[in-house]
Amino acid sequence: MLEIAIVNGPNLNLVGTREQDIYGNVPLDAFLDSLKQKYKDIAIRTYQSNVEGELIDYLHSCRGQVEGVILNGGGYTHTSIALADAIAAINIPVVEVHISNIYAREEYRQRSITASKCVGCITGLGLKGYALAIEYFIDKLASKTS
Repeated sequence: MLEIAIVNGPNLNLVGTREQDIYGNVPLDAFLDSLKQKYKDIAIRTYQSNVEGELIDYLHSCRGQVEGVILNGGGYTHTSIALADAIAAINIPVVEVHISNIYAREEYRQRSITASKCVGCITGLGLKGYALAIEYFIDKLASKTS
């Protein structure tokens, strides 16, 4: 069974209530639960922390446990060399996801330090970006087993 970790960074625990014009009004936990229901043949682990070191520790713990990681690093996307280094160190494909289009936002949000360590980025498609990242991993696994 394919195992994927969905890792969310700072303030994403407030999706659904914060800045709804940017992030929507669906709570992230409820959406992630719906993904688990939709993709019953995939083991989806979810994790969220507002603490940089905890995100890094969780990524490290994914080694040998999951085939892919979907990461929304929140604000750390734009600031954390340590998070980028952790992505590089775990040797697991990571897809970076952003709910909002970071390239249409403030200038400081338009640069992702972590993106260069990821296999791809999905930005600006709302919560659907998480489902698209899962679909990427499903396709990647299918091509490995064919």
